Amino acid sequence: MNESRSVSPATAEAASPPFDSARFDDLLDEAGMDAVVLCSKHNIQYLLGGYRFFFFDHFDAIGISRYLPFFVYVKGRPDQSTYVGHGMESYEKALGKFWTPSFQTAGTTLDSAQRVTEHLAKLGSQVKRVGVERAFLPADAAELMVRELPGVTFVEAHLPLERLRARKTPEELDLLRAASELVVDSMLAVIGSHGPGATKTELVEALRREEANRGLTFEYCLLTAGTSLNRAPSDQVWGPGEILSLDSGGNYKGYIGDLCRMAIQGEPDRELEDLLGEVDAIQMAARKPIRSGANGGEIYASAGEVLKRSSRANSIEFVAHGMGLISHEAPRLTGHGPVPYPAYDVDRPLESGMVISIETTIAHPRRGFIKLEDTVAVTDHGWEAFGDRGRGWNRAGAS
Repeated sequence: MNESRSVSPATAEAASPPFDSARFDDLLDEAGMDAVVLCSKHNIQYLLGGYRFFFFDHFDAIGISRYLPFFVYVKGRPDQSTYVGHGMESYEKALGKFWTPSFQTAGTTLDSAQRVTEHLAKLGSQVKRVGVERAFLPADAAELMVRELPGVTFVEAHLPLERLRARKTPEELDLLRAASELVVDSMLAVIGSHGPGATKTELVEALRREEANRGLTFEYCLLTAGTSLNRAPSDQVWGPGEILSLDSGGNYKGYIGDLCRMAIQGEPDRELEDLLGEVDAIQMAARKPIRSGANGGEIYASAGEVLKRSSRANSIEFVAHGMGLISHEAPRLTGHGPVPYPAYDVDRPLESGMVISIETTIAHPRRGFIKLEDTVAVTDHGWEAFGDRGRGWNRAGAS
């Protein structure tokens, strides 16, 4: 395996960036950045038009260091972009995977950071404030960059990158739609093929296989059985008459399908029908105001109108968050959810192409964990739900 430390710039002219570079330039200008240096896989995938290096798709650590790709973009000058990858990515270069005018290789985090500092140094005084992803940049690489570039101020680049990715293209929406449909197909297949006696661990493994067979990368499954509120895989048995909650994330070409569906061994009684019906009513109320131009906060306000009328309001949790290459990306609709961040989009208009995950949960001490999670895209005139099937009580063993 070759861990090349050489620099191998391309000589061909750059192709057009596969993203809205004019919008990105405006976002960088608003943030006061001259350039960005990115190293997260999801942002590199976005700026390289969907590219992920297959060898390090599922791991980073190797030898005494780790895989650390870098993408450098200069505001208003896409022709000065460079991609720093691993030596084996020369194979991908030969296949025409990179639009950037230069491509460089490195073997360790320090090698990669050195290539970046050399590239920025050549750009001179036009680059004074550079955005980085502090949550993804290793300490050794960050220290080298600061030491080698004393005239550069490094600032957090999260916001302009998030805003750039917030509005999905039609191609991205197709990927998110497919991810959602395939996750739901997988969950319904598992429910339909398992009767009483299956353990939670067996159900998770079955879901892993179903998702993989449909072309998804299985990411996780949170599940409860019976009256337990414990969502981890275990030897607990899903028994006769018991309910099941399946909440799974499956990745399709980098984009996440994240949905939750309910099942039961047998038939639901009136109380269970009412409980899931109440969850569904909150979910549908949250969808009602969604359209391009509506304030993000209207989603919570609409769901809240239904929630506050419930006698179970104290045991119901409602969350709405953005979806895409990562979970809980823009739009950011609350500052009080399970993932902490400021509610940046509460008083800002939703935009066509944004994608939102809506989830409502009742943790009932006597009946168990009852939840729906849906994926909804913002359109010019309303919304479109992805994978919008199986939202009632799905019967175990039906297939």
